[in-house]
Amino acid sequence: MSARDRLRDARRIVVKVGTSTLTHPSDGMNLHRIEHLVRELIDEANQDKEVLLVSSGAIAAGMNTLGLKERPAGVPERQALAAIGQGALLHIYEKFFHEYGRTMAQVLLTKENAARHHQYMNSRNALLALLGMNVIPVINENDAVAVDEIKIGDNDNLSAVVAALVDADALIILSDIDGVYTANPRTDAAACLISEIPEITPEIERLAGGAGSAQGTGGMQTKIEAAKIAQNAGVTMVIARGDEDGIIRGILRGEEIGTLFPAREAHLRTRKSWLAFGKKLAGEIVVDAGCIDAMRRGASILAVGVTDVYGAFSAGDTVRVLSLAGQEVARGIAAYDAADIARLMGHQTADFQTLVEGASHEEIIHRDNMVLMV
Repeated sequence: MSARDRLRDARRIVVKVGTSTLTHPSDGMNLHRIEHLVRELIDEANQDKEVLLVSSGAIAAGMNTLGLKERPAGVPERQALAAIGQGALLHIYEKFFHEYGRTMAQVLLTKENAARHHQYMNSRNALLALLGMNVIPVINENDAVAVDEIKIGDNDNLSAVVAALVDADALIILSDIDGVYTANPRTDAAACLISEIPEITPEIERLAGGAGSAQGTGGMQTKIEAAKIAQNAGVTMVIARGDEDGIIRGILRGEEIGTLFPAREAHLRTRKSWLAFGKKLAGEIVVDAGCIDAMRRGASILAVGVTDVYGAFSAGDTVRVLSLAGQEVARGIAAYDAADIARLMGHQTADFQTLVEGASHEEIIHRDNMVLMV
């Protein structure tokens, strides 16, 4: 059975909708599109599926309320617009959900909710409780209070974190583009849509461009980052154009729509999912091919296999583990700070005491505190 065929069996689905889908090109909320989106979500929920919506658009709704044409650059101004627009946006959603006889619930999250394990579990339990009540959660980042240090930063990544949080079967990201292309379709007429991406390679990451639409914060780069989270959490993800009626139904019927990222076979355990996708990444270490082979066989990361270190992280922080080619191969909790790892890398464990005073760990990252991403 193909990955698209398996979408027909998806029971728990996260749908993310971008600002460009919710607004008109000339500004103003696109009520026709929002109503059709709500109707599609409820139609799927009426078939005994569990549906969660991650919605952008609060800042755009605030701009619409105040009659602004350009998105402000300052964080306080954007937060103020989000505070104004969040209520307006939720009022629109609530009206349409009520008209179609379904209860919705507003859920605001920040990176902090995912970075601390007890908050991660509380968020998960709250969302699962809402689903158990046949309620559709409408989720957004809490832009009105989040600051750069704790912001997830875009709703593409937020939707993938939510999908991992609730063990979703599918994540559908609706945007103003059909999917991932071989080149930028806005500037290259020869660009072709890629139907399926089984693995996110450095080449695929290089295809990701910069910012997306004028009002949104995400571009293809954030969608590729979201796909990496989703795939490794056992979630099949699809990027598709959001301005077509019936798009969600078509995707969940296995139709050849957008770009599909098939889930990896094994779901990550809840703690592993939190470790990989909940904790804020503080730095990076680079390891050689021999170390990667050992990791795939279940080994911890030893200093002898580490070739470089980036960032100013502390012991206990979560870091990315990169190959020599720059591909992310794992995430894990560092047993030493960056400065100590720089001293230890390339050395045998027997040398630790002469290199770092009080060195007590044999591993740079223990296998129980590590999640493979490849």
